[in-house]
Amino acid sequence: MDSTGYRVTGLGDEFDPFAGDSATWYAFMRRARREEPVFYSSVLDYWVVTRWDDVMEVLHDSATYSSANTLAPIKPPCPAAVHVMGEYGINPGPSLVDLDPPEHARHRQVFRKSFTPERVDALEPRARELIDEAIDRVIARGHADVVTDLVWDPPAKIAFALMGVPEYEVEKIRTGTARMATMGWGVPSDAEQVELAVQIGEYWAFAQEQVARIIADPGENLMGDLVRAWREPGNEDMLNEDQLSWIFLNTLFAAHETTSNATAAGLRALLTYRDQWEAICSDRSLIPNAVEEILRFDSSVPTWRRVTTRPATLGGVELPQGAKLLIALGSANRDETRFPDGERFDVRRENAKDQLAFSWGRHTCLGARVARMEMRVFLEQLTGRLPHMELVDQEFTYSPNTSHRGPEHVLVRWDPDWAPTTSFDGTHSATSRTPQRTSG
Repeated sequence: MDSTGYRVTGLGDEFDPFAGDSATWYAFMRRARREEPVFYSSVLDYWVVTRWDDVMEVLHDSATYSSANTLAPIKPPCPAAVHVMGEYGINPGPSLVDLDPPEHARHRQVFRKSFTPERVDALEPRARELIDEAIDRVIARGHADVVTDLVWDPPAKIAFALMGVPEYEVEKIRTGTARMATMGWGVPSDAEQVELAVQIGEYWAFAQEQVARIIADPGENLMGDLVRAWREPGNEDMLNEDQLSWIFLNTLFAAHETTSNATAAGLRALLTYRDQWEAICSDRSLIPNAVEEILRFDSSVPTWRRVTTRPATLGGVELPQGAKLLIALGSANRDETRFPDGERFDVRRENAKDQLAFSWGRHTCLGARVARMEMRVFLEQLTGRLPHMELVDQEFTYSPNTSHRGPEHVLVRWDPDWAPTTSFDGTHSATSRTPQRTSG
């Protein structure tokens, strides 16, 4: 027993929620599914849930498993960090992800208006343009870091367009978004927390500035939709300016960070399993399913959180009221009972779309349609323009947090003496557009 009275097993002692490479994390989860599918982690003071059936039970039952702790920091901020956040006036409020019924349904209905197929379709031409511009900046040099050179900027600018923020402001969030993951889902030292608090404070100030602008002139975008809903009679209690700023800050983080991480992890997987990359280069019709398999195989949100509202039994384990759960969506996505040979990456997998990378049910990610579109367009443009791209020999590192994970760098190279097409509209066969060597 530890000081909480919970039984700490060998798995609980061994679990490293901040494993440096996703391969290490997934190997441990595979062992947990077999040996102890629900175990207590003394490092986190959370129960870790690893199997598909148990994860789905939690996601189905919001009355027993509340979302209230979803955004609570894994490590509470130290007094000095709290002081810094107070100086910036940071006032966290409820967000869609940590609301339970019936309040959740009321807020989600407003958000849903911003993610219609028509609005997402309208973003696709700009996404393709931005991705081509990112490729253009590096194509002549023959090498790139996928993370910093290709998959950071386009999702950030698409998120800005979705939320009603001018693209020229994008540099103001480059530090803040990444720092939110470490502050909320990591275990930084007290000194690191103070530094992070300053950077998040600047991000909060930016959010307040943008929200004030949008309140004065709401456009046809997510934040404008929220402002208009707030102004409707009877909705005065639903939001205030601080809550709008908190929603802005968290939604912008989620819209950008998760898509960038998922795309980087996907390119790592595709180029590691070269036959899978070559398959989508030669047959573009595989790309939509390849996106689903990427999300299944290495989810950018491998875990999420819940807390019990009453005593419960999960996977044969008795949980008290108030037990904190880390539900391992990424582990469920490889559960062999749901995905045969689940550790294998296969862009032709028939049930890849069953993946839980966007969660499930009432809390399914509203931005899933946008993320799928961006990832598909990334793959269309890269297979069309750089089918000969390959991984550089390297070690992969991941941000040390529990829930927002992606490779910090993915180094790739190609032969700059080839002449890739200067554009790829996504409507032609990648094979017919494969570059031809112009020298040598």
